[in-house]
Amino acid sequence: MHPDRGVTWGRVVRHPAALILAVLLLLVGNVQSTFAATGSTYDSALDVYSMANTTAILGAQAWWDAGYTGAGVDVAIIDSGVAPVQGLSASGKIIYGPDLSLESQVTNLRNLDSNGHGTFMAGLIAGRDDNAAAPYSANPSSVYLGVAPDARIVSLKVATANGGTDVSQVIAAIDWVVQHKNDNGLNIRVLNLSYGTYSTQDYQYDPLAYAAEQAWKHGILVVTAAGNSGYQKGRSAVGLADPAYDPNLLAVGGLDAVGTASMSDDVPGSYTASCNRCRNPDVWTVGSHLQSLRVPNSYIDATHPEGVIDSRYFRGSGTSEATAITSGMAALILQKYPSFTPDQVKAFLVNNALKLATAAGQAKHVVETNLAGMLQAKAPGFARQDLDAKGIGSLEGARGSAHLSLSGVILQGEQDIFGAPFNSRVMAKLEA
Repeated sequence: MHPDRGVTWGRVVRHPAALILAVLLLLVGNVQSTFAATGSTYDSALDVYSMANTTAILGAQAWWDAGYTGAGVDVAIIDSGVAPVQGLSASGKIIYGPDLSLESQVTNLRNLDSNGHGTFMAGLIAGRDDNAAAPYSANPSSVYLGVAPDARIVSLKVATANGGTDVSQVIAAIDWVVQHKNDNGLNIRVLNLSYGTYSTQDYQYDPLAYAAEQAWKHGILVVTAAGNSGYQKGRSAVGLADPAYDPNLLAVGGLDAVGTASMSDDVPGSYTASCNRCRNPDVWTVGSHLQSLRVPNSYIDATHPEGVIDSRYFRGSGTSEATAITSGMAALILQKYPSFTPDQVKAFLVNNALKLATAAGQAKHVVETNLAGMLQAKAPGFARQDLDAKGIGSLEGARGSAHLSLSGVILQGEQDIFGAPFNSRVMAKLEA
């Protein structure tokens, strides 16, 4: 058993019966000595990768002390659902949007997380134990706190226990977020997509990228996972996952803190999709070996018990995790600067990032989010990107080689999860 192994989900399994939001076990580096003991003796203060230490190193705790905890900001998570486990159980902490997964018709599974991934992401973004009291930084190791502990989670479930979902479900979820971002007191400013396919078409034509751009256009920062296909060489490089390969969104790569509290020695996680011939992540942040909330008896629990820390916590690695950490950062920024557009948040993160040294066989121009240095940083002026996706391409192209299957029947071609025809041109006009 390797205690530094973690679950990552933001990658595609290339198989005819693929689980688009898939579980992959990663061993990243030889850092076993940095981990606190697991089980009943787990002490987050001794674990450099705990959320208590991670939020301190990233500078989130300095933002909390300045009064910015994510309060008033809603973060939408399109994932496998969110379970109201301890740390996410406070009244009003989770708002459930529609369950668009194949489990939606099962009463005891509707909206809930039978996989474990969505809850893990929610914990990183906005987890907060019920007994946590301000000032949160006073003793963070005694309670669990995500990056933006007072932000609210809006959960849209699209995936089943084994991670199965289809691009058409994710597009529908994005569209719902855009249409309902301010309904009944909601204030959805951030959309976390720890998800990706490897599209066979340019982002300008891809329906998934187009849907994400529409969210951006309507004032929602779309934070996307770069993908876990690692550093790629040569003309066959697939680059970043869809929709992170769209340069108009915020693509996040994962870093490994290599067991120290210093950011200067952080290195790109070997899992992070990157290459020298393609677009690379806009920013990188810690994504390796992180502690977050566990869903006992979930799919991840059953298939990867080596990731279990204790009765409450699980350890995970990947660009999914880095994306969630960045979404939490964005919630803090948007509480301080509520008038920021998605372009300004992106510029603020990129302009204040720290450049890291990289070795041969790694992506160039790696910059790490520097939340500590941003608290007093000058806010960016007017920033705008020209959103140029058209969305008139193929739904099948957006799936790439990853397909959902049920009872041996593969979902493919220009049809959605219901088997209804999908016309990308008509959909693009409706979304616009």
